[in-house]
Amino acid sequence: MKRIIVCLLFLGTVNAVSAQKINLGKAAGVVSKGAKALTFTNEDAIKLSKESVDWMDKNNPVAGPKDPYTVRLNKLFGKHKSQDGLALNYKVYKVKDINAFACADGSVRVFSSLMDIMTDDEILAVIGHEIGHVKNQDTKDAIKSAYMKAAALDAASSASGTVAALNESQVGKMANDFLDASHSKKQESQADTYSYDFMKANNYNVVGAYSAFKKLALLSEGSTQTGFEKMFNSHPDSEKRAQAIKKRAEKDGLWKDPGTIAIPKTKLTK
Repeated sequence: MKRIIVCLLFLGTVNAVSAQKINLGKAAGVVSKGAKALTFTNEDAIKLSKESVDWMDKNNPVAGPKDPYTVRLNKLFGKHKSQDGLALNYKVYKVKDINAFACADGSVRVFSSLMDIMTDDEILAVIGHEIGHVKNQDTKDAIKSAYMKAAALDAASSASGTVAALNESQVGKMANDFLDASHSKKQESQADTYSYDFMKANNYNVVGAYSAFKKLALLSEGSTQTGFEKMFNSHPDSEKRAQAIKKRAEKDGLWKDPGTIAIPKTKLTK
């Protein structure tokens, strides 16, 4: 549930590694008036997405292969590295933001603090939603917008249809703008549908999608923290979306009352 993916009370991480806010860069970007004329292909989206993710991997703490967060994620998604024609790769950022995101190149990144408050079914639903954005090519639009904001393009390069190379500072800015990008209501609804269908097709508990949105709705109540705002601004109407999932699950005969949904007081990743 994208943007990915939001600070919370679970500021610590396992093995005495201190969590930190995700580093997305502070470089300023410039957009020329002619930038929107730029031709932008799927190949461009994949290339720029990889650059953005490589930058974020380098500038944020990534959980190692034996880390409990990585072990849990691999247990959940190990069989989904090839999903619906997409080649996917997964990593965990050990940061205090609550988020997850996926990119056009198939990179999926889950934040440790999201895993701290979400059950396995909820994590499956969240990542299923993010995969939906990739499959529906929503991430192409997001990375194009982020590139436009980060690149200092003149009218000539824009009109020529050339995707100019970015320097390190601009790549950081692109990563930041990509994570801040918001999808349309239609795109979010389609990703919700993809997530539900993903859960149903793989015999996962579809109620996990419902409870994940319920937790986001709880967290958004009265929240003023920047980290929270990132995810909630990009995933509005969490309560309405939870109810839409419940309605579909009831229609499909898959609804099981989860009882009262609450934010865990202890981390779910051990």
